[in-house]
Parts: sequence; structure tokens; C-alpha cells
Amino acid sequence: MKTETETQRQPEAIQVIRHNQVCQKLGISSAKLFDMVAKGQFLKPFTLIPGGRAVGFLERDVDQWILERKAASEKEAA
Repeated sequence: MKTETETQRQPEAIQVIRHNQVCQKLGISSAKLFDMVAKGQFLKPFTLIPGGRAVGFLERDVDQWILERKAASEKEAA
């Protein structure tokens, strides 16, 4: 039987999301996401397979970016 402390230490599941899933999450077009990445306004995706073309984002990083944007937006409004 696991103790409460052992249960709390379990790592969270790592979820990789693809370009179109990020677009849906942010409510923006594919072109806008490419533009934001190119301008350094959004996270750069990482290559999923060395030497391959498929790229992705960690969902927790995207979620963190959203929370940071929200905080910045609230600060700007104040």
C-alpha cells in the first residue's frame, strides 16, 4: 500500500501536443502560430524524432505560457 507522500510524488504525465492542437487551444490560425514563433512571441517547438520533420510542444509549457499571458494582460490593464 502506498502512503500519501508516495502518491504525491508521482510525476505528472507528459503530454506532447502538435501544431494544430496548439492552434485550437489558443484559438488562432496556423499561420498566426507560425508568425508568433518566428517573432519569438511563442514557444519554439521541438523535433519529436531526431532527424525527422515532426515537431511538438509540451502541453504543460503551452498551459504555462497561457497563464503568463493572462497575468501580463491583467498587469497591463491595471
